[in-house]
Amino acid sequence: MCAVERKSIDDLVASLTSGRLRYALAELAALPRAAVVVEEGYSRVFAVKYVRPAMVADGLAELQVRWPNVPIVHCETRKLAEEWTYRYLAAAHIWAHEEPAAQARIGTLEDFTLANGPAAPQPSDAELREWAKERGLAVSDRGRVSREIREEWRRSRGGPDPGVSAREP
Repeated sequence: MCAVERKSIDDLVASLTSGRLRYALAELAALPRAAVVVEEGYSRVFAVKYVRPAMVADGLAELQVRWPNVPIVHCETRKLAEEWTYRYLAAAHIWAHEEPAAQARIGTLEDFTLANGPAAPQPSDAELREWAKERGLAVSDRGRVSREIREEWRRSRGGPDPGVSAREP
């Protein structure tokens, strides 16, 4: 697992001063690989308006000390930030597939097939009613949706009967 949080200088300053960046870095630090990339050079920190530049620089330094495994990378332009992000994610992808410790922690691509994934969410009664009305089927406006409607929905999808357990007659 890998993530990159991209920020403009204005977004960086706003999220730093509001405290949102602290929470974002805490979440990113839980991942095996993560980074923050700023779409402006570090020198731009000292040219921000409405906030003391020293406060921004001190805040960034504090975050790097607190979460050293989440680098904050400053790129000169948005295009360079995109390029850096692309290369970082590609390198993390290779690392995840070649590093045995990473594979043990996050699994392999074979572990992420549709057969191993969660079941598709079943429609709510409101969604089933809407589906039935669109097809001209008689359905009550309130209460439980009839078994016949549920079975018809299942047949149209070729999947399990929504909302009916195996123990139900």
